[in-house]
Amino acid sequence: METRILKVVRQGEAFSVPSQKAEGGQMQKCNIVLRELGGSKFENEYVCAMLGTLASCRFSDGDVVLATLRFSTHEYQGQTFQEVLATDIVAI
Repeated sequence: METRILKVVRQGEAFSVPSQKAEGGQMQKCNIVLRELGGSKFENEYVCAMLGTLASCRFSDGDVVLATLRFSTHEYQGQTFQEVLATDIVAI
């Protein structure tokens, strides 16, 4: 995991997804796009998932946040996909 200072580009609405780990078989999920600080819109960006209670946290476009990101991969139908999970986000 890595902790970084990033800027919020945009955040989607929270929605329910099936989960074997959550009570009731459903978990909240929200996607957020975070960009590294710098002078241009061409800085590195990350599309991150926020799960559970973190998915209900709302940030405004342009907010500067301290975010802990977990990078992982998974395979599905013979293809490999990268996942970025925001495990903690705090506005600064």
